[in-house]
This record gives sequence, C-alpha cells and structure tokens, in this order.
Amino acid sequence: MTERVPGRPATPLLDTVEFPADLRRLKPEKLRQLADELRAELIDAVSVTGGHLGAGLGVVELTVALHYVFNTPDDRLIWDVGHQAYPHKILTGRRDRIRTLRQGGGLSGFTKRSESIYDPFGAAHSSTSISAALGFAIANKLTGRPEKAIAVIGDGAMSAGMAYEAMNNAEAAGNRLIVVLNDNEMSIAPPVGALSGYLARIYSSNTFLEFRDAVRQLAKKALPDPLKMPAKRADEYFRTLATGGTLFEELGFYYVGPIDGHNLDVLVPVLENIRDAAEGPCLVHVVTKKGKGYAPAEASADKYHGVVKFDVVTGKQHKAAGGAPSYTAVFAKSLIAEARRDPSIVAITAAMPSGTGLDRFGEAFPDRCFDVGIAEQHAVTFAAGLAAQGMRPFCAIYSTFLQRAYDQVVHDVAIQNLPVRFAIDRAGLVGADGATHAGSFDLAYLCTLPNFVVMAAADEAELVHMVHTAALHDDGPIAFRYPRGEGVGVALPETPQRLEIGRGRIVRRGKKVALLSLGTRLHEALKAADELDARGLSTTVADMRFAKPLDEELIRQLAQGHDVLVTIEEAAIGGFGAHVLTLASDEGWTDDGLTIRTMRLPDLFQDHDKPEKQYAEAGLDAAGIIRTVLTALRHNSIEAEGARA
Repeated sequence: MTERVPGRPATPLLDTVEFPADLRRLKPEKLRQLADELRAELIDAVSVTGGHLGAGLGVVELTVALHYVFNTPDDRLIWDVGHQAYPHKILTGRRDRIRTLRQGGGLSGFTKRSESIYDPFGAAHSSTSISAALGFAIANKLTGRPEKAIAVIGDGAMSAGMAYEAMNNAEAAGNRLIVVLNDNEMSIAPPVGALSGYLARIYSSNTFLEFRDAVRQLAKKALPDPLKMPAKRADEYFRTLATGGTLFEELGFYYVGPIDGHNLDVLVPVLENIRDAAEGPCLVHVVTKKGKGYAPAEASADKYHGVVKFDVVTGKQHKAAGGAPSYTAVFAKSLIAEARRDPSIVAITAAMPSGTGLDRFGEAFPDRCFDVGIAEQHAVTFAAGLAAQGMRPFCAIYSTFLQRAYDQVVHDVAIQNLPVRFAIDRAGLVGADGATHAGSFDLAYLCTLPNFVVMAAADEAELVHMVHTAALHDDGPIAFRYPRGEGVGVALPETPQRLEIGRGRIVRRGKKVALLSLGTRLHEALKAADELDARGLSTTVADMRFAKPLDEELIRQLAQGHDVLVTIEEAAIGGFGAHVLTLASDEGWTDDGLTIRTMRLPDLFQDHDKPEKQYAEAGLDAAGIIRTVLTALRHNSIEAEGARA
C-alpha cells in the first residue's frame, strides 16, 4: 500500500493498486472511485513536473478499463504518441516515480521499452501504434500465442497515412488485434448518449457475433450467388448507418461505437465482449473529452495539452518571467512581415500550428496558411506542388518530424530543384522531451543533398535575416534551423538583411585558434574565446551561417592563419564538421599539418534533462570547447617534440 503523503489528494483505493493485477481484483463498482482518484493523482503530479496533462485526463477511464479487461503485460497495450500515458504509468508500478516525469534521471514523458515491461513499444512520434500492434499480433499468430495486441490511437493521429497503411494490412491478424480509436475532438463523430452505448454492447456481444456468423454461413451455403453479396452487406449497412463505421469496415475491421469513453459501465462490458470475440480485427470507437475532470483544462483552448508547473486550485501556470522572445515567435513575426510584402508566400505545417508559430500567421493570412494534419510527407510534396506553380511556400516542421518526410524532400523537392523553404524548429537538443524529439540529424540528412542551401541561425537577429533570405531565394530548396526556447536577447533588426548565399562572418578576430560555429553555440564559443584569450591563446570566432554551401574562402583563410581549427555544431556526426573535414582533405590542408577538430553531438541518444545540462554532457558548452582546444594544442606540442627528437 502506498503511504499517504501530506498535502496530496486522498487516494485510498488507488493506494492499494501498484500493478494492473491489483486493479483486476477490484469489483466493477469500485472502478469509478479508482478513476476519480487516478485523475486527482495525475493532476497533482503534473502540477509538480509540468508535461502533457490534457491528453492523460481524457483517457483516465479508458486506461482503467483497458488494464481491467486485458491481461497486461501479456496482452500488449500500445499507446500512440505516448503523451497520454501518464495514467498508464501510475497504474503500472511507476507511481512512486511519477513526480520525476521529464526530469533528469526520471521517467520519460512518453512510453519507453527500457522503463517498464508494460511499455512494449516506445513512442513519441504519432500514428505508429497500429503498425506496431499488428507486428505483435502477427507474431502471436505465427507462434500460436492467444494474447491480444491493443493499439490506442487518437483521432488526430488518424490523419496520418501510416495509420491507414497499417489498417489496410490488419485483416490477417484476426481477433488478436484490437484498435481503440480515442476521438477527443469530435472530428469523426459527435458524442452520443445511452442509445449508442446500448447498441455498442449489443454489437460487441457474443450473441450478436454468433448470429452474424450464422447468417454469413447460411448465405454461403443456401443463397444463390446473386443474393450472397446483398446478404453479406445487409448487417454491415445497418450498423454503419447507425454508427458511421463504413471506412473501417471496408478496411476489414469489425467496428463498434461510438461509445462514451468516460462511462465505465459501457466501456468495460464492450471491451470484454471485444476481448472474447472470435471476430476480428476489431476497432472500438470511444469519444472522450481532452482535459476531462479538471475545470481549467476543460476551459482552455488547447485543453492544457502541454503545461509547465501550475497551481492545482487555480490552474495558473508558473511561467518564467518574460525574457527574450522565443525563436519560434521571431520566426512567426518575420514570416508575417515577409507575407505582407509578398502575396505569393504561403505557410504549411503538419498539425503543429502553435508549436511552429503558424497559428499567428494563420490569424493574419487565413487563406495562405495550411495545417495538413499529421502528414509530413504530404506537407512536403504539397509544398513542392505549390512551388512548381509559382508560389513561395514555407514548410514549418520540427526537425524530428521532418525526418518522416525525407523521401519527399529528396525526390519531390531536391531532385526537381523546387524552391521550397524549410523552417526547421527544435533544432538541436530539446530538454524534457528527450531523444525522440531532439533535432539531431537534419544537418546530416540535408547537407548531403544537391541543390540544397542549409542555414543555421546563431541568434534571433540572424533568424530574421534568414527568413528574409529564404523568402527571396528562388533558385532551389533552402532550409534554416533554429532551436527551441528563448533567444539570447539581441535586438531585432528593423530592416532584414538578405544574406549572401554561402558566406559566413567573423565575429571576433584572433591569431592562434579559430572557432567555426554554426548555429546557437556561438554564444558559448564567444565565452570560450574569452577564457582562451586570458590564457594567452588569441582566438578568432566565426559565425559560419551556412552549412551548405560552405564558405570555402573563409575556411581557407582561417585554416592558413591559425594553429588550430575547431568546428562547433548542435547536430549529429555527418553535418557541418564532416563537410569541413572533407574540404580539408580535398584541399590537402591536413597534409600540411593543419590541426582540425570537430565538435558535435555524441553518437548516442541523450536522455531528457535541462538543455544546459544536455549540452554540457555533450561537451558543447564553453568548458567543452576550451577542453577541445587545449587537448588539440597539447597534441600538437607532443608531436612537435617528437619531430625535433
């Protein structure tokens, strides 16, 4: 039993539940109380840690019902995206650590295989659950195991093509696969009342399923061919007229719903019927309310999707005092200014209008802003089509999500040399969201592509210039990357500057050490230069601006005039530093004794923590830069001594 902690909500029944096996020993009439206590515990925990609240509040009853009905972890429960899985974590042995969510060394904000046996599949990107669950179900079928695989997917995630690709192949899994469609935005069907719940129980019951099967068998044996198809369709048409499940039926699913996802008296028997049915695969359509049970969340426009620490009583979030504007806000303001100047500018995002700042653009230009849903592949090719027809599209997608559209970036944009502008938010490390959301790889996967221009903003003023430069660049695709969070506080230019493609700038001049910075590590490079100068090591700092094309002339000058050349980037191996090394090799500079070092993110997936700690761990802070320079100089000194000997 969990010990009562003063100041936290009383949860006497939840205190008796550590794992789902404990939950399954409860009587059905106790589940309502358990759900209420689970919701109170969730609100209190997230008020301490921050994180995703609204989605979890919406699936409290569904979480209780799923663990009550199915034999988890043998039955595999897979949450799509994972930000709604906090109640699941509380019920699966992690309640004692729930107030470490998204903290360094604490629980992940998403499902994670290494964290618990109850997390059979890691998630954080959307629309993967049905594919993964199908894999589990088919593996069980091939090995003769009867266990189920249950995918819980939201209506927003159903906008991604991957969900339908999985459903199109799901029929082979039979009754081992169950998909729970969590409709929390009423985007598929409106919530309905007692009649819907009654019909759902009837449709999922063994009696009804057996009757359907008997009718089908009779039709196969007794009816002439012309009448077999009408008989087969009669039941399906009757049910889909009442429930709207035609699409899912056509994909081979037995559809049940919509049902009230907060009514345990409906949820539990329906899920029990589905669990025991010979029919399958099955899709259960539940209607829930995001933010359910917490008034401030229910009243909020985004239902408290993502929150910082907050006061439970008032719902007021403890946001930090205002500082420099965020890079996202600077991008949005700059793009709006460009769009006022140029009516051919349009903006596209993939279900992240507020996260990318395009909600503000959409308010200013509603006819020129397109949220295509969770469909990054479509977003990129849609942008390519717009560009081919003479528009100037800006495709604003997080670095971690742009990965999902890489083939379209290559095939539909780069090969055709179409002037699509890519605004890559969340470049570099992202703190509490961890490895799944880190923007680590975009430099590596974009700088290899012919025709591409790739920029990285060192500060918010540089971002303004890069938005302007991209808007005026019609010669091919162009991308600019920038991090999450606030800028460094520099003044924003009143008039943006068009940057010369492939030209960097010297920020500070020295004679012995050259630091070539790409992106927002520039501030740390300048701090390192101060310390190196104090040690008698005169240091040049360059803001390279462009990862592609490289400013070869500037790099050549710095290589010839300094003892040590160090590249610095907040991205994985294969990006800016790799291209500088290739240039040095091609030019034969290393043959002449040039000492060069590349600094980049380590070759591992870093866990969630505060960004400053993550960068220190990666060695990409001022201290890490100083260590790299001193080690390189010491190595040179040892080599020189060896040569003289």
